[in-house]
Amino acid sequence: MKFLRSILFLLVLSLFGCAGQQTKETPQVNVPKTNAHAACSCPITVEPPSILIPDEQKTVVPAKPDVVKIPDYSLLKPGNWDEIEFLTLDDPSQAWRGWIIGCTSLINKPAWQGVCEAASRLDPNPTAEAVRAYFLDNFNLYRTSNTDNSDVGLITGYYEPMLKGSRTKTSTYRYPLYSKPEDLVTVDLSSIYPELANKRVRGRLVTDTTIGSKLIPYFNRGEIDGEQSPLRGKELLWLDDLVDAFFLQIQGSGLVQLDSGEQVHVGYADQNGQAYQSIGRVLIERGELTADKASMQGIKNWGKNNLGKLRDLLNSNPSYVFFRELPPDLPGPLGALGVPILAERAVAIDPRYVPLGAPVFLATTYPNSSKPLNRLMMAQDTGGAIKGGVRADFFWGSTAEAAKNAGSMKQKGKIWVLLPKDFVFPK
Repeated sequence: MKFLRSILFLLVLSLFGCAGQQTKETPQVNVPKTNAHAACSCPITVEPPSILIPDEQKTVVPAKPDVVKIPDYSLLKPGNWDEIEFLTLDDPSQAWRGWIIGCTSLINKPAWQGVCEAASRLDPNPTAEAVRAYFLDNFNLYRTSNTDNSDVGLITGYYEPMLKGSRTKTSTYRYPLYSKPEDLVTVDLSSIYPELANKRVRGRLVTDTTIGSKLIPYFNRGEIDGEQSPLRGKELLWLDDLVDAFFLQIQGSGLVQLDSGEQVHVGYADQNGQAYQSIGRVLIERGELTADKASMQGIKNWGKNNLGKLRDLLNSNPSYVFFRELPPDLPGPLGALGVPILAERAVAIDPRYVPLGAPVFLATTYPNSSKPLNRLMMAQDTGGAIKGGVRADFFWGSTAEAAKNAGSMKQKGKIWVLLPKDFVFPK
């Protein structure tokens, strides 16, 4: 039986190759380490890294299953509040709204119920002192580390793009955003392999004359965006720019300014299950761009100057994201926690090593700068390229300035996690 299960598992992976998340090693950086138990006398600062990662790689993307299948918080080490100068480095009341929003989801989880109930008893607009007292009274502090015990990692940024669109196709608005197709089938592998919890494969059912129905890979990008698209009639909205439509799939959510004057929040609904391919890497390998130019803006500029090659480039990434329209009154895009995330107070983390929804203290620097950025944040989102214990993606918002900051943020940083005092670590 075990042999048959193993054969089935290998067949599934060879067919789809995309049940989990894309992985990326956290770059190793050399900076002086802070004494873990000593009180700091100055703000924590770290130098910008030399490594460059194309912006379009920061995304939720399916790939092969990871080695770690369940949360492993062993990389969290007990810390001391003095390490982050919690009383002086930041005004935590600025993050309070994000924490309260997060509690609308966390309160349903036993580990967080007590601290969320305690938060509800505070004044709706508490002072900085009241918020500090709340976290000191109800939480313990933990330092994050990497698997090699280093405590510095890569901090990148992302944003919610603003695009122009329409509810109907016109000569201007002719690039579709598709809603989730009805024939997209998702298979939860954990029902057969518990060690693959939260790992899924996606495909579509076709009829075979000899064996009946069988699951095959779902349509790839080239097929979906082809002239005879199998998803015709499933268009959610139409956009005016092909590259913007592509990068919206990379970001996973965005704002669309309609020709009617209406603004529409759109968010991730599902994905076709095909493996993600970085088009920035493709351009580098083809000699079309150098690594330092393979940013989101660099790729957009290349597309404007190479319209005849653009479709072929985009189709080299077979992964495709489907969208849904979100409520119009959201204060921000929905993160992986299922709640709106707030600009400059939310980060995407690797939920294998940092509990999703936890408050975290981030010590890094502003994009392309040595200016300290020390801030209480909420770990309310995830991303396929966000892998490792000391790894975060900083959400900058939806403005033009946010896009600029997100595109240029590749800093070194440290992370501390705040967990309820009665939090039970998995064994």
